[in-house]
Amino acid sequence: MSLRETVELLDQLIAMPTVSADSNMAMIAELAHRLEAAGARTDVMLAPCGTKANLWASIGPDAPGGLLLSGHTDVVPVTDQDWSSDPFQMREADGRLYGRGTCDMKGFIAAAVVMASKVQAQKPVHFAFTYDEEVGCIGAQALIPELQARGLQPKMAVIGEPTGMRVIEGHKGCCEYTTHFTGLEGHGSDPGRGVNAAEYAVRYVTRLMELRGDLMARAPAASRYQPPWTTINIGRVSGGVAHNVIAGKAEVDWEMRPVVQDDAHFVRQSIEAFVETEMLPMMRAIHAQADIRTETIGEIVGLEPMDVNTARDVLMDLLGTNSAELVPFGTEAGLFQQMGMDVVVCGPGHIAQAHKPDEFVAIDQLETCLAMLEPLMTGA
Repeated sequence: MSLRETVELLDQLIAMPTVSADSNMAMIAELAHRLEAAGARTDVMLAPCGTKANLWASIGPDAPGGLLLSGHTDVVPVTDQDWSSDPFQMREADGRLYGRGTCDMKGFIAAAVVMASKVQAQKPVHFAFTYDEEVGCIGAQALIPELQARGLQPKMAVIGEPTGMRVIEGHKGCCEYTTHFTGLEGHGSDPGRGVNAAEYAVRYVTRLMELRGDLMARAPAASRYQPPWTTINIGRVSGGVAHNVIAGKAEVDWEMRPVVQDDAHFVRQSIEAFVETEMLPMMRAIHAQADIRTETIGEIVGLEPMDVNTARDVLMDLLGTNSAELVPFGTEAGLFQQMGMDVVVCGPGHIAQAHKPDEFVAIDQLETCLAMLEPLMTGA
């Protein structure tokens, strides 16, 4: 029964195209309605834009501690992806449920909401469903101070990202930036009379790539991550308007995923020093208004493996495993850990299926998730 209801709810959620650029209000309203019907106390927290919201809900006694089940409502775009069927119309085939968000991460959300009406929690069970995780964990960053102001702090939290129902106790942080270059346009026949923003963007990228080698050498000896060092990725480089015009503007999108916070400081200080002492003096010797400005898109802390972690131990027992793992991808988990909760990441589906055409979650993964949630929520 719970599985059938979960699949039916997931079908509804997939039909709500909550791409990060768009509103998630219809999904939030549906989740709030269902949780209220299960006896939960709900609070819809609007984003500053007014078209998105976080949902906080609590069921069971109004008491300290308890369990938090958390997931993000937004999904990544399907633009230019070659899907076999409508990505926002869930399709079942070969024991799998296909659709954008099935594994990342509406499958977990559907399971958690369905189970809310099935269990009698002895301790508080809280639900946090956030907006804009895919573009910098913006919703969760807005939620944390609200919880702190209200004195709400569950003892342990499960972030239901797709892990194949493996227990994850740690992941790297994720820092995303866009660096803007402003030069001086001119005729391409005399490059020395202008400041080519595209050329300086290339120099900037080259320096970031050099820092990759330094980061490999800084990898902690006992690092369990793969790869074991802090990584830097160049996501987009753009600039200029034509072959024969000195590029007046350029941009570089880049990210790093630090193993430890010291690596993040090292990268930022190194690239800032390169800009201030080498690049800007060269640019401004030709054009005083030339500039390089880095915009922070998001700086999300990692989930640090802890010696004492009640959430990890409870889930390992429920799932019958004797180990917890680390993953390279980022989640909202570190934000909740900073509040003092014991946190793990565990949910149905696999990250390998996320963000791709024909994203899917296996039905047996949802069954395993439901089987875990019932005793977890009852014994919260």
